[in-house]
Amino acid sequence: MRQSQLNAELSDVTQRAGRGALLPTANLSGSQTWNYGTGLDPLTNDFVSQTIRSNNFSAFSQITLFAGFQLRNTVKRNALDYQAALVDIEQARNDLSLNVASVYLQYVLAEELIRANQTRVNSSQQQIERTQKLLKAGAVAESQLLDSRAQLASDELNVVTAQNQRDIARLQLIQLLNLDAAGAAAFRIEIAQVPDPDETANFNDDPAAIFETAQGVMPEIRAADLRVRSSQLGIDVARGAYLPRLTFGAGVFTGFSSSRLARVFSGDSTAAIPIPVVQYVNGQPVPTTFAVLQPRQAIPEFLPAKFSNQIKDNIGRQLQFNLNIPILNGFQARTNVQRAQVATRQAELRAEQTRLTLRQNIQQAAADALAAQRKFTSAKRQTEALTTAYRNAEIRFNNGLLNGTEFNIAKNNLAAAESTMIQAKYEYTFRRKVLDFYQGRPLAL
Repeated sequence: MRQSQLNAELSDVTQRAGRGALLPTANLSGSQTWNYGTGLDPLTNDFVSQTIRSNNFSAFSQITLFAGFQLRNTVKRNALDYQAALVDIEQARNDLSLNVASVYLQYVLAEELIRANQTRVNSSQQQIERTQKLLKAGAVAESQLLDSRAQLASDELNVVTAQNQRDIARLQLIQLLNLDAAGAAAFRIEIAQVPDPDETANFNDDPAAIFETAQGVMPEIRAADLRVRSSQLGIDVARGAYLPRLTFGAGVFTGFSSSRLARVFSGDSTAAIPIPVVQYVNGQPVPTTFAVLQPRQAIPEFLPAKFSNQIKDNIGRQLQFNLNIPILNGFQARTNVQRAQVATRQAELRAEQTRLTLRQNIQQAAADALAAQRKFTSAKRQTEALTTAYRNAEIRFNNGLLNGTEFNIAKNNLAAAESTMIQAKYEYTFRRKVLDFYQGRPLAL
């Protein structure tokens, strides 16, 4: 069950990843490079012969506008796969429940066999006591006492065999429930009262009607149908490769180069220069005694541009549309479509096989239940007849009219009939519960 849960979690992650593919992508990148010797300045595109340290920074985002509906169909397909994985958890739970029910009934069967065989042990012990008294009185031969002791040993062996079956069933229950050592030590099993098959109504369920009901409630059918729908969407995803793909992207970038120079005015300046003032008289310039001083001018220098200034000045922006029209790609798209079509047929075949297996299981369970009910009825009549015969043989044996061998044969015949009746009872109960389970009813006694 935990493995099925992990598979469901993995399908959920895949589903979220498919939905995330519908969202835009956004990435930041940055680099720092050193160029030695003669090289091309990455920002000015000038050939320089010096060591250049350059940085490039960019941010780019892209979204798929159209991709042949592949992304949306993938999301739908992943959602169906996730639903199927959830149903698989339910199927694992059902399988575990049926296994627990089967082993539990084996445990209860073993307990009933222990009680029946213990009763025979007690009867054999009493028979030995009576035979010992008759032997002392000389009424029976010693061989009868030996036969009684042999019968007691056989009955005790049957008790041990039933106890072993019970212990194995208990161990299987502990393993199925995955109990640790402390839980196993404290594990207790309640013995339910199982009615005899003849106390219930005659078995007349229609397997076809049970199958129709089971198709709507059994998780394996729902999981198979979901996977068929998922594989059909897989065909649509593959066919999307035939259609064009349109994306839109936007980016911004900037950079820095250590070789880039900037004109910077230093604190030093030129001396003031007097400029003579002239006066125009009758259109002719006439010198005067006045002059105007030109302001001191800062001396410009070319120094490496600052990092922050370059980052701000070198910003560039980009918008782009990308259109990809498939024309020929080595028949990859066609091959993928054909693969998806084959996968769909395989999923349909698995769904058909799942229904066939379910119908066969129901038919087999119904046949086994009916056979077990008939077997129980016959074994019960046989037990009643052999009980009467055993009592008669016991009276004759006690009166010395029947030897020990013949008496033990009558007792063993009765024991075999009782064992057959008990086993048929629990076989019928289990098969009946399986059929109820297929109809959506809970497993309960």
